[in-house]
Amino acid sequence: MQLVTTQRQAEPGKARLALSLASTPGEVREVQRLRYKVFIEGGGLARLMNEERLDRDRFDDCCDHLLVRDMATLEVVGTYRLLNPKGAQKLGELYCEGEFDLRRLAHLRARLVEAGRACIHPDYRSGAVIMMLWSGMADYMRRNGCEYLIGCASISLADGGAQANAVFQQLSRDGHLSPPEYRAPPRLAFPLHGDTDIAPALPPLLKGYLRSGAWVCGEPAWDPEFHCADLLVLLPLANLDERYARRYLGDKAA
Repeated sequence: MQLVTTQRQAEPGKARLALSLASTPGEVREVQRLRYKVFIEGGGLARLMNEERLDRDRFDDCCDHLLVRDMATLEVVGTYRLLNPKGAQKLGELYCEGEFDLRRLAHLRARLVEAGRACIHPDYRSGAVIMMLWSGMADYMRRNGCEYLIGCASISLADGGAQANAVFQQLSRDGHLSPPEYRAPPRLAFPLHGDTDIAPALPPLLKGYLRSGAWVCGEPAWDPEFHCADLLVLLPLANLDERYARRYLGDKAA
């Protein structure tokens, strides 16, 4: 499955960016190198550091990797990992199944793309890169005949979990939880503490999902490896707000 390569100017006088799917082992290593820089070095995860300076796992070989490249420097500055139904069938599971019980979502598997490992270079977080990645995901789903996007949005536990608790309580109050038939309980639940006076600060990725019409499929899981609380989000393309549908899908949104 080929993704049409697209290019855009981020802003006048700024980087010219190109979106594509990784097509060689070398490009996959570039993606893994960026993930290492952001997730492991940036997150201070000393126990996950390695001499190759790559963030990789067994899912990488069965996934497609969206990447955004700065055409002036040729550096990969953004990426998203996508697992389509054929890849999931080959692996026997989705990545998020390690954290959540997806039995209630079994009927969606043939129409489901899992998105994960969203990663943007710190110098390119003005919005242009994530918009290109989201447009690429929408195109990828359309080409694979898929109607649902699933993935995790992480909240750091560096503050002891106060923000994770506050964010979930706010999501519950604002009606962002999925209908009961789409709930996926965590395998290792993050302990919630009820209402709090702390003002929630939603991570940008989670904001993007919610603005596009995604649901949160229940309480967060605790990921001790990356020291974060993960929320499972499910985006039915039928929920996609018209403004965002036109932005991501273009003429196909109609």
